[in-house]
Amino acid sequence: MKETKDHKLSRRAFARRAALLSATASIVAAAIMLPAEAFPDASPSAQSADLPKLSAEGQAEADARFQLVLSRYSNRLSEEEKQRTKALCYSLQTTLEQVRAYPIKNGDVPALFLRPLIDQDNKVKPTPAKIPAASANES
Repeated sequence: MKETKDHKLSRRAFARRAALLSATASIVAAAIMLPAEAFPDASPSAQSADLPKLSAEGQAEADARFQLVLSRYSNRLSEEEKQRTKALCYSLQTTLEQVRAYPIKNGDVPALFLRPLIDQDNKVKPTPAKIPAASANES
């Protein structure tokens, strides 16, 4: 028999992962759609100057993310793709820091759905059914 472990995922952890996934997906999609000219070949020292300035913590996180990608896919990536991936990891980190800076409290309701606004004053009221005059006279 296989033992199954119940992995509970909190709403906060789920929200973090969902935000990270959506941010990563948008960046990766943009990188795929952009032509190769958008990422000129440059030396690593010149490219490191183009990377955004990050805090020490952000730098460490971006480096860790890049190393994770390299550990998983380094045999499939060319040098150009590795440089593009590093640039994407760093640009993603600036976006993540902006998202994390947004103040949120435990009591805040998640914004997972849209509620349409309905103008109550302009609502059309149903008219009551009218009794035909012929049937009213017969009684």
